Amino acid sequence: MADPSSYRPRPGEIPDTPGVYRFRDEHRRVIYVGKAKSLRQRLANYFQDLAHLHPRTRTMVTTAVSVEWTVVSTEVEALQLEYSWIKEYDPRFNVKYRDDKSYPYLAVTMNEEFPRVQVMRGHKKKGVRYFGPYGHAWAIRDTVDLLLRVFPVRTCSTGVFKNAARTGRPCLLGYIGKCSAPCVGRITPDDHWDLADEFCDFMAGRTGTYLRRLERQMADAAEEMEYERAARLRDDIGALKKAMEKSAVVLADATDADLIAVAEDELEAAVQIFHVRGGRVRGQRGWVTDKVEEITTAALVEHALQQLYGEESGDAVPKEVLVPALPDPVEPVQQWLTERRGSGVSLRIPQRGDKKALMETVQRNAQQALVLHKTKRASDLTTRSRALEEIAEALDLDSAPLRIECYDISHLQGDDVVASMVVFEDGLARKSEYRRFQIKGFEGQDDVRSMHEVITRRFRRYLAEKEKTGEWADGESLTDGGQHADGGQHPGGGQHPGGDAGPGGQASAPDDGEALTHGPALKDDDGRPKRFAYPPQLVVVDGGQPQVAAAQRALDELGIDDIAVCGLAKRLEEVWLPREDDPVVLPRTSEGLYLLQRVRDEAHRFAITYQRTKRAKRFRAGPLDDVPGLGETRKQALIKHFGSVKRLRAATIDQICEVPGIGRKTAETVAVALAGATPAGPAVNTATGEIMDDDDGAPETTADAPGEPVSAGTPDERRGQER
Repeated sequence: MADPSSYRPRPGEIPDTPGVYRFRDEHRRVIYVGKAKSLRQRLANYFQDLAHLHPRTRTMVTTAVSVEWTVVSTEVEALQLEYSWIKEYDPRFNVKYRDDKSYPYLAVTMNEEFPRVQVMRGHKKKGVRYFGPYGHAWAIRDTVDLLLRVFPVRTCSTGVFKNAARTGRPCLLGYIGKCSAPCVGRITPDDHWDLADEFCDFMAGRTGTYLRRLERQMADAAEEMEYERAARLRDDIGALKKAMEKSAVVLADATDADLIAVAEDELEAAVQIFHVRGGRVRGQRGWVTDKVEEITTAALVEHALQQLYGEESGDAVPKEVLVPALPDPVEPVQQWLTERRGSGVSLRIPQRGDKKALMETVQRNAQQALVLHKTKRASDLTTRSRALEEIAEALDLDSAPLRIECYDISHLQGDDVVASMVVFEDGLARKSEYRRFQIKGFEGQDDVRSMHEVITRRFRRYLAEKEKTGEWADGESLTDGGQHADGGQHPGGGQHPGGDAGPGGQASAPDDGEALTHGPALKDDDGRPKRFAYPPQLVVVDGGQPQVAAAQRALDELGIDDIAVCGLAKRLEEVWLPREDDPVVLPRTSEGLYLLQRVRDEAHRFAITYQRTKRAKRFRAGPLDDVPGLGETRKQALIKHFGSVKRLRAATIDQICEVPGIGRKTAETVAVALAGATPAGPAVNTATGEIMDDDDGAPETTADAPGEPVSAGTPDERRGQER
C-alpha cells in the first residue's frame, strides 16, 4: 500500500482551473478518473489525513502511486473528457453501469439505399434510428406488423432482398401489401426512403398528422363512393390506433422526456429509465452498478446521464430529463445535454402532478430491480457454490466454508453495547441460529475488547457442549426462556426452533464429524447438533486488523486451531487475516466478496436492531418496571385509572385496590416501590420556560405510555452516532 504523501504534488503545482485528473497504480494502470471545477481544491481533498477520508477513497489513494491532470477551458469540456477517459481506461474505482446489451430496439437503417425495419440489439450504429428499448422482441414485431399496413417499409434481410431482385419476384409481404417491394422496382429509392422517414416520425410520437391525413382521405373516398378504398383506409386507421394503444398515455401534454430513478444501498445501485415520447412510454431500461467509490445520489445521476447520452445526439436526447437529484453543479451537465441535442434541454426534479407520479413509478421499478438483482445473486446455487470456492481459495482453506458465522458490535456512544452472531450455511442465511449478546465484561466503548469477549463466550460454550456426554444441566436448556448461559439470547423469545436440513438435504456437520459422535445429548429431536455444539468453518468479524486479532486471540486462548478467521471492514474491499500485514484483495466483481459483504451487512443489521431495541426499552423505563410481579396488563390498568405515575404515587393503598385486578398485597407492593423511587423532575415547556404541572396535560412517560422514546439529537444525528 502506497503512502499518498509520497506522490503528493508540491504546493502551487496544481492549477486552480477546471480539469480532469487520473490516479495510476504501480503498473501505470488508470484506477480512477475524476473532474473538478478547481483541480487544486479537489486534489487537495485526497491528500489530507487518511483517517478523515471515506474508507473507499482511502483505499483508492493508497492503491495509487501517482496522479496526473489535464487542464480544460470549461466544466462542460471536463465532463466530456471524463466520460471519454472512463470509456477508454475502464478505471477500477469509478462507477460503471453494467448496461444490459440484450435490450431489443426497433431499428430503421436510414443509412442504406433501401432502409430496413428490424429488431436490433447491442451497440448503436451510426445512421440507424432506434426506438425503444422494449422489454421483449415480440412486442416490436407486433407493433411493426400493425404499422406495415400504413407504412409498407422493407423488413427483409439483404440475402432475401438480393434474391428477389435477381428473380424479379417479391417475397410474400410484397404480395399481401405489407411491403412496397423496392426489390422489384415497385417504388423508387427516394419514395421508399420518404416512406421509412414517415415510419420513423410516427414511431417518434408525431402520430396526429398521419391520423388526420388518413381520416381526411377516408372521408374523401367515401364522398366519391370509393367504398373499398375507404374501408382499407378505415382499417389502416384502426391499425395505427391499435399500435398506439400498446403504449399507454402517461403524460397528457404529449411530453418528450426521460425519467431516471435510482435505488441504492451501501454496496450497489440500480438505475431505471423510462423513455416517454409524445406522452407515451416508448421504452424502458435499467442498469445495476457496484458502488466502488464514495458517491452520492446526485453523482450517480450524473454518471447515469453520461452513460445514457454520451454517444447520443439530436432527438435521442429529449427536451426534458427528470431526475431524483440534480448534479452539483447542474449547469455544466445541462449545457452538455443541450449541446448534444442541439437545442435547450431541461434537467430538473419533478415537484407535482403527473410527472411526479410517474417518477414514483420509475422509482418503484428501480427498487424492485435492485431487490431482484440481489435475490438472483443470493439464490442461484451455482453462484453460491462459486462464491464459497472463491472464499476458500482466497483464504487458503482446506475446503469450502459451508458454515460461516459473522460477528458485529453495536453501541451508541458506548452505551447499550451489544453483539450479534449471524449464521450462513451453504451461502444462505440461517436465521433460526442467529444469536444476540450483551457485553457484560466491562463498561464503555471498546470494539476490540467486545469482540474478544463475544468470541470467547461463544466458543467456550462450544467446548463445553463438545465435552458433555450426559443430559444438559438444569437451567441451561435453550428452551428455558431464551437466555443462554453465556448471555446470548435466542432472537424473538425462548422456544428453540427445530433444525433445518443443511446442504444436500441432510443435516450439516463439521468436517471431522466430532459434534455428532457424543450420542443424543448433543442433538435436537431431529438429530441436528445443538447450536453452540456445531462449529463454523469460517468466522468473519466486522472490522479490520484489530478486530481480527482479537478474535484470533480468543480462539488461541481456548486452544481452538481448526477454525479460520477473517475480517471485512465496513465498506472496504480488503479481507483481513490474522497475523498478516497486508489484506487479501478480492476482485470487485467476485462472488466470494459479494457473499462476505452480505454476511457482514446482515450481522450489522441484526446487531443494530437489537441495540436500538435495548435503547428504546431503557428510555421508556419507569418506576413501575421495578415492581416485582407487576406485568404489562396491570401496569397499563394502573396508568389508565390514575392518569399518571405522579397521581398513582399520591394515591392510598385503598385507592390502588380499586383498580380491577389489583389486590391489596399488590397495592402495598406498588405503594412501597413508588415511595422509594425518586420522582421525575418537573416538565418544562422549552419554548416558554414555563414549568408545567403533570395534571396540565404533560403526563409522565412510562414503559406503557404510547409514542416513541425521545433521545438527544435528531433521528439523523442519532443514527450517525450509532455503531
